Amino acid sequence: MSNRASASFTLRTTLAALALCCAVAGCKRAERPAPPPAAAPVAPVVQAPAYSKEQAMATLLALPELAAWSAQIERRTGGKARGAVVEDNPAPREVNGKKYYQLSFVENRAQDARRQESFLVAQDGSEILVDDTESDTLLSLQEWRRTIERVNLKSAD
Repeated sequence: MSNRASASFTLRTTLAALALCCAVAGCKRAERPAPPPAAAPVAPVVQAPAYSKEQAMATLLALPELAAWSAQIERRTGGKARGAVVEDNPAPREVNGKKYYQLSFVENRAQDARRQESFLVAQDGSEILVDDTESDTLLSLQEWRRTIERVNLKSAD
């Protein structure tokens, strides 16, 4: 064989080997599983509705201490006054990055309302704080329960 014929044979053999490799590689790709279908678009996460102010008020009125105070007010006044929860300020108060409703338990009389205690109720319903206006501190509900000696009202007639 001449050099030229040998080079042509080598070139054809190399091209044939390359074509065979490409064909095998193409077959391997065809054997691979198809990619999973594209995921459906994820809907934005909708946060649960905030704990409403009305729910916060009802939660406070259901506290045993406030229920006892309400009963005491009605008994002492012959039903002329009642215990109630009112909003102190419509703007939420922020404490450590959490927003709270500002509410107070009052003795509700025909001529006025006398505040007995101030509360902060988390807008997500997770926590109740007591705003101790005498010491200008916030107490957890559990701390406040330990500090009250009796469930008598602060004010007298």
